[in-house]
Amino acid sequence: MNDTPLLVGLDVGTTNIKALAFTPDGQVMAQASHPTPSYSPQPGYVEYDPDGVWQTIVAALRSVTDQLGPDNARRIASVAAASMGEAAVPLDAHDTPLFPAIAWFDPRTRPQAEWLEKILGRERLFAITGLALMPIYGLCKLLWLKENHPDVFARTVRWLNMADYAAFRLCGVPATDYTLASRTLAFDLAGRRWSDEILAAADVPVSIFAPVVQAGTRLGPVTAEAARLTGLPTSAQVAAGGHDHVCGSLAAGVTAPGRMLMSLGTTATLVMATEQTITEPRAGQEGFTQGAHVIPGLYYLLGPLYTAGGCIEWFKANFAPDLDYAALIHEAQAIPAGSQGVAFLPHLRMASPPFDDPQGRGAFLGLGTEIVRGAMFRAILEGIACDARLILEAMTSYPGARPPDTIFAIGGMTRNALLMQIMTSTLNRAFLATQVSDSTSLGAALLGGVGAGVYLDAPAAQAALRLTSTRVEPTAALVETYDYLHTQVYSGMYRALAPLHHALAPLRAAGA
Repeated sequence: MNDTPLLVGLDVGTTNIKALAFTPDGQVMAQASHPTPSYSPQPGYVEYDPDGVWQTIVAALRSVTDQLGPDNARRIASVAAASMGEAAVPLDAHDTPLFPAIAWFDPRTRPQAEWLEKILGRERLFAITGLALMPIYGLCKLLWLKENHPDVFARTVRWLNMADYAAFRLCGVPATDYTLASRTLAFDLAGRRWSDEILAAADVPVSIFAPVVQAGTRLGPVTAEAARLTGLPTSAQVAAGGHDHVCGSLAAGVTAPGRMLMSLGTTATLVMATEQTITEPRAGQEGFTQGAHVIPGLYYLLGPLYTAGGCIEWFKANFAPDLDYAALIHEAQAIPAGSQGVAFLPHLRMASPPFDDPQGRGAFLGLGTEIVRGAMFRAILEGIACDARLILEAMTSYPGARPPDTIFAIGGMTRNALLMQIMTSTLNRAFLATQVSDSTSLGAALLGGVGAGVYLDAPAAQAALRLTSTRVEPTAALVETYDYLHTQVYSGMYRALAPLHHALAPLRAAGA
Protein backbone atom coordinates (compact mmCIF):
# COMPACT_ATOMS: atom_id res chain seq x y z
CA MET A 1 0.00 0.00 0.00
CA ASN A 2 1.35 3.43 -0.95
CA ASP A 3 1.90 5.47 2.19
CA THR A 4 3.50 8.54 0.57
CA PRO A 5 1.76 11.61 2.05
CA LEU A 6 -0.29 13.91 -0.13
CA LEU A 7 -0.42 17.67 0.33
CA VAL A 8 -3.43 19.81 -0.59
CA GLY A 9 -3.04 23.44 -1.62
CA LEU A 10 -5.93 25.88 -1.94
CA ASP A 11 -5.86 29.06 -4.00
CA VAL A 12 -8.71 31.46 -3.17
CA GLY A 13 -8.26 33.77 -6.13
CA THR A 14 -9.90 36.78 -7.69
CA THR A 15 -11.41 34.70 -10.50
CA ASN A 16 -11.25 31.06 -9.42
CA ILE A 17 -10.97 28.91 -6.31
CA LYS A 18 -8.66 25.97 -6.93
CA ALA A 19 -7.74 22.90 -4.93
CA LEU A 20 -4.89 20.57 -5.92
CA ALA A 21 -3.41 17.51 -4.28
CA PHE A 22 0.35 17.06 -4.74
CA THR A 23 2.97 14.48 -3.92
CA PRO A 24 5.86 15.85 -1.85
CA ASP A 25 7.93 16.33 -5.03
CA GLY A 26 5.23 18.48 -6.63
CA GLN A 27 3.40 16.06 -8.91
CA VAL A 28 -0.34 16.66 -9.27
CA MET A 29 -2.60 13.82 -8.15
CA ALA A 30 -5.98 15.57 -8.39
CA GLN A 31 -7.27 19.05 -9.06
CA ALA A 32 -10.44 21.10 -9.23
CA SER A 33 -11.31 24.69 -10.06
CA HIS A 34 -14.55 26.62 -9.61
CA PRO A 35 -15.34 30.29 -10.29
CA THR A 36 -15.00 32.49 -7.25
CA PRO A 37 -18.57 33.59 -6.43
CA SER A 38 -18.68 37.36 -6.71
CA TYR A 39 -21.34 39.93 -7.41
CA SER A 40 -21.72 43.65 -7.88
CA PRO A 41 -24.23 45.25 -5.47
CA GLN A 42 -23.96 48.51 -7.40
CA PRO A 43 -21.89 49.76 -10.35
CA GLY A 44 -18.19 49.67 -9.57
CA TYR A 45 -18.54 47.59 -6.39
CA VAL A 46 -17.48 43.92 -6.25
CA GLU A 47 -18.01 41.64 -3.26
CA TYR A 48 -17.55 38.00 -2.29
CA ASP A 49 -20.19 36.26 -0.20
CA PRO A 50 -18.33 34.45 2.63
CA ASP A 51 -20.75 31.51 2.73
CA GLY A 52 -20.60 31.22 -1.05
CA VAL A 53 -16.80 31.24 -0.92
CA TRP A 54 -16.81 28.52 1.74
CA GLN A 55 -19.25 26.37 -0.23
CA THR A 56 -17.03 26.74 -3.31
CA ILE A 57 -13.97 25.73 -1.26
CA VAL A 58 -15.90 22.71 -0.02
CA ALA A 59 -16.91 21.77 -3.58
CA ALA A 60 -13.32 22.05 -4.84
CA LEU A 61 -11.94 19.96 -1.96
CA ARG A 62 -14.70 17.36 -2.29
CA SER A 63 -13.93 17.05 -6.00
CA VAL A 64 -10.26 16.43 -5.19
CA THR A 65 -10.95 13.81 -2.53
CA ASP A 66 -13.49 12.09 -4.79
CA GLN A 67 -10.89 11.94 -7.57
CA LEU A 68 -8.36 10.44 -5.19
CA GLY A 69 -10.74 7.85 -3.79
CA PRO A 70 -11.01 6.81 -0.13
CA ASP A 71 -7.65 5.04 0.13
CA ASN A 72 -5.63 7.89 -1.36
CA ALA A 73 -7.65 10.59 0.41
CA ARG A 74 -6.58 9.05 3.71
CA ARG A 75 -2.98 9.85 2.69
CA ILE A 76 -3.65 13.60 2.79
CA ALA A 77 -1.31 14.89 5.47
CA SER A 78 -1.99 18.60 5.24
CA VAL A 79 -3.92 21.45 3.70
CA ALA A 80 -3.04 25.13 3.49
CA ALA A 81 -4.51 28.05 1.60
CA ALA A 82 -3.12 30.98 -0.37
CA SER A 83 -5.30 33.87 -1.41
CA MET A 84 -5.59 37.34 -2.83
CA GLY A 85 -4.11 39.76 -0.37
CA GLU A 86 -6.56 42.51 0.48
CA ALA A 87 -10.03 40.99 0.79
CA ALA A 88 -11.19 39.86 4.23
CA VAL A 89 -14.24 38.61 6.13
CA PRO A 90 -15.51 40.31 9.32
CA LEU A 91 -16.77 37.82 11.93
CA ASP A 92 -18.85 38.34 15.06
CA ALA A 93 -18.39 36.74 18.48
CA HIS A 94 -20.17 33.62 17.24
CA ASP A 95 -17.84 33.31 14.22
CA THR A 96 -20.64 34.32 11.86
CA PRO A 97 -19.71 36.43 8.84
CA LEU A 98 -21.21 39.90 9.18
CA PHE A 99 -20.61 41.40 5.75
CA PRO A 100 -19.36 40.37 2.31
CA ALA A 101 -15.63 40.48 1.62
CA ILE A 102 -14.92 43.59 -0.43
CA ALA A 103 -12.82 42.72 -3.49
CA TRP A 104 -9.24 43.93 -3.41
CA PHE A 105 -9.76 46.22 -6.42
CA ASP A 106 -13.12 47.68 -5.32
CA PRO A 107 -12.75 51.50 -5.45
CA ARG A 108 -15.21 52.43 -2.69
CA THR A 109 -12.45 52.82 -0.07
CA ARG A 110 -10.69 55.78 -1.72
CA PRO A 111 -12.05 58.30 0.86
CA GLN A 112 -10.67 56.19 3.70
CA ALA A 113 -7.22 56.09 2.06
CA GLU A 114 -7.34 59.87 1.68
CA TRP A 115 -8.27 60.23 5.36
CA LEU A 116 -5.33 58.04 6.41
CA GLU A 117 -3.05 60.22 4.32
CA LYS A 118 -4.26 63.30 6.23
CA ILE A 119 -3.84 61.85 9.71
CA LEU A 120 -0.64 59.84 9.25
CA GLY A 121 0.88 60.78 5.89
CA ARG A 122 2.00 58.55 3.06
CA GLU A 123 5.66 58.54 4.05
CA ARG A 124 4.95 57.55 7.66
CA LEU A 125 2.64 54.76 6.53
CA PHE A 126 5.31 53.51 4.12
CA ALA A 127 7.99 53.68 6.83
CA ILE A 128 5.89 51.49 9.13
CA THR A 129 4.19 49.09 6.73
CA GLY A 130 6.38 49.09 3.62
CA LEU A 131 3.26 49.80 1.55
CA ALA A 132 2.49 52.61 -0.84
CA LEU A 133 -0.83 54.02 0.32
CA MET A 134 -3.67 52.80 -1.89
CA PRO A 135 -7.38 52.21 -1.26
CA ILE A 136 -7.07 48.44 -1.70
CA TYR A 137 -5.70 47.52 1.74
CA GLY A 138 -7.60 45.84 4.55
CA LEU A 139 -7.47 48.78 6.95
CA CYS A 140 -9.19 51.00 4.36
CA LYS A 141 -11.96 48.41 4.08
CA LEU A 142 -12.35 48.26 7.86
CA LEU A 143 -12.60 52.03 8.01
CA TRP A 144 -15.20 51.98 5.24
CA LEU A 145 -17.28 49.54 7.31
CA LYS A 146 -16.82 51.73 10.38
CA GLU A 147 -18.12 54.77 8.52
CA ASN A 148 -20.85 53.18 6.40
CA HIS A 149 -22.00 50.25 8.54
CA PRO A 150 -21.12 51.16 12.13
CA ASP A 151 -23.37 48.39 13.48
CA VAL A 152 -21.34 45.80 11.55
CA PHE A 153 -18.05 47.30 12.69
CA ALA A 154 -19.21 47.38 16.32
CA ARG A 155 -20.00 43.65 16.22
CA THR A 156 -16.80 42.67 14.40
CA VAL A 157 -14.43 40.77 16.67
CA ARG A 158 -12.24 39.18 13.97
CA TRP A 159 -11.03 40.24 10.52
CA LEU A 160 -9.76 37.28 8.52
CA ASN A 161 -8.05 37.49 5.13
CA MET A 162 -9.48 35.05 2.61
CA ALA A 163 -6.82 32.36 3.12
CA ASP A 164 -7.17 32.80 6.89
CA TYR A 165 -10.94 32.40 6.58
CA ALA A 166 -10.51 29.17 4.60
CA ALA A 167 -8.14 27.77 7.24
CA PHE A 168 -10.46 28.89 10.04
CA ARG A 169 -13.42 27.08 8.48
CA LEU A 170 -11.27 23.97 8.13
CA CYS A 171 -9.76 23.81 11.61
CA GLY A 172 -11.42 26.46 13.80
CA VAL A 173 -8.20 28.31 14.65
CA PRO A 174 -8.00 32.05 13.75
CA ALA A 175 -4.57 33.12 12.52
CA THR A 176 -2.88 35.02 9.74
CA ASP A 177 0.65 34.78 8.42
CA TYR A 178 3.21 37.54 7.97
CA THR A 179 2.68 37.80 4.21
CA LEU A 180 -1.06 38.47 4.47
CA ALA A 181 -0.62 40.69 7.52
CA SER A 182 1.75 42.70 5.32
CA ARG A 183 -1.19 43.53 3.01
CA THR A 184 -3.44 45.14 5.64
CA LEU A 185 -1.73 48.56 6.07
CA ALA A 186 -1.88 47.85 9.81
CA PHE A 187 1.30 45.79 10.20
CA ASP A 188 4.67 47.01 11.47
CA LEU A 189 6.92 45.28 8.96
CA ALA A 190 10.24 45.77 10.74
CA GLY A 191 8.77 44.88 14.13
CA ARG A 192 6.67 42.04 12.66
CA ARG A 193 3.63 42.91 14.75
CA TRP A 194 0.41 44.89 14.45
CA SER A 195 1.13 48.61 14.52
CA ASP A 196 -0.11 50.30 17.69
CA GLU A 197 0.58 53.71 16.13
CA ILE A 198 -1.54 53.15 13.02
CA LEU A 199 -4.40 51.41 14.80
CA ALA A 200 -4.54 54.04 17.53
CA ALA A 201 -4.69 56.81 14.92
CA ALA A 202 -7.41 54.93 13.02
CA ASP A 203 -9.28 54.06 16.25
CA VAL A 204 -9.41 50.38 15.33
CA PRO A 205 -8.83 47.83 18.13
CA VAL A 206 -5.83 45.59 17.59
CA SER A 207 -7.90 42.66 18.86
CA ILE A 208 -9.81 42.61 15.54
CA PHE A 209 -6.72 41.26 13.80
CA ALA A 210 -5.79 37.60 14.12
CA PRO A 211 -2.61 36.38 15.82
CA VAL A 212 0.29 36.51 13.35
CA VAL A 213 2.32 33.36 12.71
CA GLN A 214 5.03 32.28 10.29
CA ALA A 215 3.72 30.79 7.05
CA GLY A 216 3.81 27.02 7.39
CA THR A 217 2.87 27.05 11.09
CA ARG A 218 0.60 24.14 12.06
CA LEU A 219 -2.77 25.49 13.22
CA GLY A 220 -4.61 22.26 13.99
CA PRO A 221 -6.31 19.21 12.49
CA VAL A 222 -9.29 19.30 10.13
CA THR A 223 -12.45 19.36 12.21
CA ALA A 224 -14.96 16.53 12.05
CA GLU A 225 -17.52 18.81 10.38
CA ALA A 226 -15.05 20.04 7.74
CA ALA A 227 -13.97 16.45 7.12
CA ARG A 228 -17.59 15.40 6.59
CA LEU A 229 -18.12 18.17 4.05
CA THR A 230 -14.84 17.91 2.13
CA GLY A 231 -13.72 14.29 2.39
CA LEU A 232 -10.45 15.37 4.03
CA PRO A 233 -9.29 13.08 6.85
CA THR A 234 -9.38 14.45 10.41
CA SER A 235 -5.72 13.44 10.65
CA ALA A 236 -4.79 16.10 8.09
CA GLN A 237 -3.14 19.17 9.59
CA VAL A 238 -4.16 22.68 8.57
CA ALA A 239 -1.26 25.13 8.31
CA ALA A 240 -1.00 28.85 7.74
CA GLY A 241 -0.63 29.66 4.05
CA GLY A 242 -0.04 33.14 2.67
CA HIS A 243 -0.39 35.80 0.01
CA ASP A 244 -0.85 34.23 -3.42
CA HIS A 245 2.08 35.90 -5.17
CA VAL A 246 4.49 35.04 -2.36
CA CYS A 247 3.31 31.43 -2.23
CA GLY A 248 3.85 31.27 -5.98
CA SER A 249 7.36 32.63 -5.53
CA LEU A 250 8.13 29.82 -3.08
CA ALA A 251 7.02 27.18 -5.57
CA ALA A 252 9.04 28.81 -8.37
CA GLY A 253 12.24 28.98 -6.33
CA VAL A 254 12.39 32.69 -5.50
CA THR A 255 13.75 31.91 -2.08
CA ALA A 256 16.94 34.00 -1.90
CA PRO A 257 18.19 37.47 -2.90
CA GLY A 258 19.08 37.72 -6.58
CA ARG A 259 15.97 35.84 -7.67
CA MET A 260 12.84 37.37 -9.13
CA LEU A 261 9.42 35.98 -9.94
CA MET A 262 7.37 37.22 -12.87
CA SER A 263 3.89 35.88 -12.30
CA LEU A 264 1.84 36.23 -15.47
CA GLY A 265 -1.90 35.89 -15.01
CA THR A 266 -4.98 38.13 -15.06
CA THR A 267 -2.78 40.47 -13.07
CA ALA A 268 0.97 40.20 -13.37
CA THR A 269 3.46 40.74 -10.60
CA LEU A 270 7.20 41.07 -10.27
CA VAL A 271 8.34 39.76 -6.89
CA MET A 272 11.97 40.20 -5.85
CA ALA A 273 13.44 38.59 -2.76
CA THR A 274 15.42 40.97 -0.52
CA GLU A 275 17.48 40.55 2.63
CA GLN A 276 16.16 43.74 4.19
CA THR A 277 13.26 46.13 3.89
CA ILE A 278 13.55 48.96 1.37
CA THR A 279 13.55 52.22 3.31
CA GLU A 280 13.90 54.58 0.33
CA PRO A 281 10.73 56.75 0.49
CA ARG A 282 10.70 56.98 -3.32
CA ALA A 283 9.68 53.31 -3.46
CA GLY A 284 6.46 54.12 -1.66
CA GLN A 285 5.87 57.25 -3.69
CA GLU A 286 6.17 55.22 -6.87
CA GLY A 287 3.60 52.62 -5.83
CA PHE A 288 5.81 49.68 -4.85
CA THR A 289 4.98 47.51 -1.89
CA GLN A 290 6.92 45.08 0.23
CA GLY A 291 6.31 42.57 2.95
CA ALA A 292 7.55 39.57 4.83
CA HIS A 293 8.37 36.53 2.70
CA VAL A 294 7.20 33.01 3.51
CA ILE A 295 10.91 32.25 4.06
CA PRO A 296 11.76 33.29 7.65
CA GLY A 297 13.91 36.42 7.81
CA LEU A 298 13.44 37.25 4.13
CA TYR A 299 11.43 40.10 2.59
CA TYR A 300 10.03 40.78 -0.85
CA LEU A 301 9.57 43.85 -3.03
CA LEU A 302 6.50 43.68 -5.25
CA GLY A 303 5.63 45.55 -8.42
CA PRO A 304 2.15 44.82 -9.83
CA LEU A 305 0.75 45.15 -13.33
CA TYR A 306 -2.89 45.45 -12.29
CA THR A 307 -4.14 44.37 -15.71
CA ALA A 308 -1.86 42.11 -17.74
CA GLY A 309 -3.77 39.02 -18.81
CA GLY A 310 -6.82 41.12 -17.97
CA CYS A 311 -6.01 43.33 -20.97
CA ILE A 312 -5.90 40.27 -23.20
CA GLU A 313 -9.21 38.98 -21.79
CA TRP A 314 -10.80 42.43 -22.24
CA PHE A 315 -9.65 42.69 -25.86
CA LYS A 316 -10.84 39.22 -26.79
CA ALA A 317 -14.24 39.68 -25.15
CA ASN A 318 -14.87 42.99 -26.90
CA PHE A 319 -13.09 42.69 -30.25
CA ALA A 320 -12.77 38.96 -30.98
CA PRO A 321 -15.47 37.08 -29.06
CA ASP A 322 -15.72 34.35 -31.70
CA LEU A 323 -11.95 33.69 -31.93
CA ASP A 324 -9.90 31.52 -29.64
CA TYR A 325 -6.64 32.83 -28.20
CA ALA A 326 -4.53 30.79 -30.61
CA ALA A 327 -6.16 32.54 -33.57
CA LEU A 328 -5.61 35.96 -32.02
CA ILE A 329 -1.96 35.15 -31.37
CA HIS A 330 -1.60 33.94 -34.98
CA GLU A 331 -2.94 37.29 -36.23
CA ALA A 332 -0.46 39.16 -34.01
CA GLN A 333 2.48 37.01 -35.18
CA ALA A 334 1.84 38.20 -38.72
CA ILE A 335 2.46 41.80 -37.63
CA PRO A 336 6.06 43.10 -37.39
CA ALA A 337 7.51 44.16 -34.05
CA GLY A 338 6.25 47.65 -33.23
CA SER A 339 2.66 46.80 -34.20
CA GLN A 340 2.52 49.10 -37.25
CA GLY A 341 3.18 52.08 -35.00
CA VAL A 342 0.43 51.29 -32.48
CA ALA A 343 1.24 51.46 -28.76
CA PHE A 344 -0.95 50.37 -25.84
CA LEU A 345 -0.90 51.53 -22.23
CA PRO A 346 -2.15 48.53 -20.18
CA HIS A 347 -3.63 50.45 -17.24
CA LEU A 348 -7.24 49.27 -17.45
CA ARG A 349 -7.76 49.39 -13.65
CA MET A 350 -5.15 51.89 -12.48
CA ALA A 351 -1.61 52.92 -13.31
CA SER A 352 1.20 50.48 -12.57
CA PRO A 353 4.34 51.45 -10.64
CA PRO A 354 6.43 53.52 -10.85
CA PHE A 355 3.27 55.65 -11.17
CA ASP A 356 1.05 55.65 -8.10
CA ASP A 357 -2.18 56.82 -9.68
CA PRO A 358 -5.56 55.14 -9.12
CA GLN A 359 -7.01 57.43 -11.84
CA GLY A 360 -4.58 56.16 -14.46
CA ARG A 361 -6.26 54.34 -17.35
CA GLY A 362 -5.35 52.52 -20.54
CA ALA A 363 -5.05 53.85 -24.07
CA PHE A 364 -4.17 52.97 -27.64
CA LEU A 365 -1.94 55.40 -29.54
CA GLY A 366 -1.24 55.46 -33.27
CA LEU A 367 -4.55 54.08 -34.55
CA GLY A 368 -5.35 54.64 -38.21
CA THR A 369 -7.60 53.21 -40.89
CA GLU A 370 -4.84 50.82 -41.94
CA ILE A 371 -4.58 49.23 -38.48
CA VAL A 372 -5.91 45.69 -38.23
CA ARG A 373 -6.96 43.69 -35.19
CA GLY A 374 -3.72 41.72 -35.11
CA ALA A 375 -1.71 44.93 -34.75
CA MET A 376 -3.86 46.05 -31.83
CA PHE A 377 -3.48 42.70 -30.13
CA ARG A 378 0.28 42.67 -30.63
CA ALA A 379 0.41 46.21 -29.22
CA ILE A 380 -1.27 44.91 -26.07
CA LEU A 381 1.44 42.27 -25.64
CA GLU A 382 4.15 44.85 -26.26
CA GLY A 383 2.53 47.25 -23.78
CA ILE A 384 2.50 44.58 -21.08
CA ALA A 385 6.19 43.91 -21.72
CA CYS A 386 7.11 47.61 -21.62
CA ASP A 387 5.16 48.04 -18.39
CA ALA A 388 7.15 45.14 -16.90
CA ARG A 389 10.41 46.76 -17.97
CA LEU A 390 9.47 50.07 -16.32
CA ILE A 391 8.69 48.21 -13.10
CA LEU A 392 11.92 46.20 -13.18
CA GLU A 393 14.07 49.28 -13.82
CA ALA A 394 12.48 51.15 -10.93
CA MET A 395 12.63 48.19 -8.51
CA THR A 396 16.34 47.68 -9.02
CA SER A 397 17.14 51.37 -8.56
CA TYR A 398 16.56 51.44 -4.79
CA PRO A 399 19.36 50.95 -2.23
CA GLY A 400 19.29 47.37 -1.00
CA ALA A 401 17.45 46.07 -4.08
CA ARG A 402 19.89 43.86 -5.95
CA PRO A 403 19.27 43.32 -9.68
CA PRO A 404 18.11 39.75 -10.24
CA ASP A 405 20.46 37.07 -11.49
CA THR A 406 17.52 34.88 -12.49
CA ILE A 407 13.92 35.66 -13.49
CA PHE A 408 11.46 32.81 -13.01
CA ALA A 409 8.26 33.10 -15.06
CA ILE A 410 5.11 31.30 -14.03
CA GLY A 411 1.42 31.51 -14.82
CA GLY A 412 -0.91 30.81 -17.68
CA MET A 413 0.53 33.50 -19.95
CA THR A 414 3.90 31.71 -20.10
CA ARG A 415 2.18 29.38 -22.57
CA ASN A 416 1.83 32.33 -24.96
CA ALA A 417 5.10 31.92 -26.88
CA LEU A 418 4.70 35.27 -28.64
CA LEU A 419 4.29 37.13 -25.37
CA MET A 420 7.36 35.38 -23.92
CA GLN A 421 9.39 36.33 -27.01
CA ILE A 422 8.26 39.95 -26.70
CA MET A 423 8.82 40.04 -22.93
CA THR A 424 12.36 38.63 -22.95
CA SER A 425 13.33 40.83 -25.91
CA THR A 426 11.92 43.99 -24.29
CA LEU A 427 13.72 43.31 -21.00
CA ASN A 428 16.72 41.86 -22.86
CA ARG A 429 16.91 39.13 -20.25
CA ALA A 430 16.40 35.40 -20.34
CA PHE A 431 13.54 33.86 -18.36
CA LEU A 432 13.21 30.43 -16.80
CA ALA A 433 9.60 29.47 -17.54
CA THR A 434 8.72 26.97 -14.83
CA GLN A 435 6.16 24.35 -15.76
CA VAL A 436 3.85 23.93 -12.79
CA SER A 437 0.14 23.22 -12.85
CA ASP A 438 -0.61 25.94 -10.34
CA SER A 439 2.27 27.61 -8.55
CA THR A 440 0.09 29.35 -5.98
CA SER A 441 -1.63 26.14 -4.90
CA LEU A 442 1.70 24.32 -4.93
CA GLY A 443 3.27 26.98 -2.73
CA ALA A 444 0.38 26.65 -0.29
CA ALA A 445 0.72 22.86 -0.34
CA LEU A 446 4.42 23.12 0.46
CA LEU A 447 3.63 25.30 3.47
CA GLY A 448 1.05 22.75 4.58
CA GLY A 449 3.73 20.09 4.29
CA VAL A 450 6.00 22.15 6.54
CA GLY A 451 3.22 22.40 9.10
CA ALA A 452 2.63 18.64 9.00
CA GLY A 453 6.33 17.84 9.35
CA VAL A 454 6.70 16.42 5.84
CA TYR A 455 9.51 18.94 5.25
CA LEU A 456 11.95 20.49 7.70
CA ASP A 457 11.22 24.03 6.48
CA ALA A 458 10.11 26.02 3.43
CA PRO A 459 13.49 25.99 1.61
CA ALA A 460 13.66 22.22 2.06
CA ALA A 461 10.15 21.92 0.68
CA GLN A 462 11.06 23.86 -2.45
CA ALA A 463 14.26 21.86 -2.89
CA ALA A 464 12.25 18.62 -2.89
CA LEU A 465 10.30 19.58 -6.02
CA ARG A 466 10.83 17.95 -9.39
CA LEU A 467 9.77 20.68 -11.79
CA THR A 468 10.90 21.36 -15.33
CA SER A 469 11.88 24.82 -16.54
CA THR A 470 12.38 26.07 -20.08
CA ARG A 471 14.93 28.81 -20.71
CA VAL A 472 13.53 31.53 -22.99
CA GLU A 473 16.17 33.80 -24.52
CA PRO A 474 15.68 37.27 -26.04
CA THR A 475 15.36 37.35 -29.81
CA ALA A 476 18.37 39.40 -30.90
CA ALA A 477 16.62 40.84 -33.97
CA LEU A 478 13.85 42.30 -31.78
CA VAL A 479 15.89 43.82 -28.95
CA GLU A 480 16.72 47.08 -30.75
CA THR A 481 13.13 47.66 -31.92
CA TYR A 482 11.73 47.10 -28.45
CA ASP A 483 14.37 49.27 -26.84
CA TYR A 484 13.31 52.07 -29.18
CA LEU A 485 9.62 51.48 -28.44
CA HIS A 486 10.27 51.53 -24.72
CA THR A 487 12.61 54.50 -24.47
CA GLN A 488 11.11 56.74 -27.16
CA VAL A 489 7.41 55.99 -26.76
CA TYR A 490 6.31 53.90 -23.85
CA SER A 491 8.36 55.48 -21.05
CA GLY A 492 6.60 58.80 -21.72
CA MET A 493 3.07 57.54 -22.39
CA TYR A 494 1.72 57.62 -18.85
CA ARG A 495 2.96 61.16 -18.13
CA ALA A 496 1.63 62.49 -21.43
CA LEU A 497 -1.83 61.00 -20.91
CA ALA A 498 -2.26 61.38 -17.14
CA PRO A 499 -3.77 64.90 -17.27
CA LEU A 500 -6.36 63.72 -19.78
CA HIS A 501 -7.24 60.64 -17.72
CA HIS A 502 -7.67 62.85 -14.66
CA ALA A 503 -9.90 65.18 -16.63
CA LEU A 504 -12.03 62.21 -17.66
CA ALA A 505 -12.35 60.89 -14.09
CA PRO A 506 -15.55 62.84 -13.25
CA LEU A 507 -17.21 61.46 -16.36
CA ARG A 508 -16.24 57.93 -15.38
CA ALA A 509 -17.70 58.48 -11.94
CA ALA A 510 -20.93 59.91 -13.40
CA GLY A 511 -21.29 56.95 -15.73
CA ALA A 512 -20.53 54.29 -13.11
